[in-house]
Amino acid sequence: MRTTISLDDQLAKQVRRAAKDRGISVSAFIAKTLDDALKRHERSEPPPFRLVTVRGVLARPGVDLDRPRALDAQDDEARFGHGRR
Repeated sequence: MRTTISLDDQLAKQVRRAAKDRGISVSAFIAKTLDDALKRHERSEPPPFRLVTVRGVLARPGVDLDRPRALDAQDDEARFGHGRR
């Protein structure tokens, strides 16, 4: 497939230089670079999630670990008192 792309002057110079250094055409260099970038993007799946736990340490009863700020609030209330000024 033929297509036209627009590159700023500095990028165009870098592309021409890199293609020349590799002994390939600008078109081949751009095609190879895009192919490599797309393959790398496809492989970048996040690793599976693994929960690491510590034996013997349990959350306080009533603490929702999905809401860590609630734990901060409970600590503040225990330390400074609830609603006191």
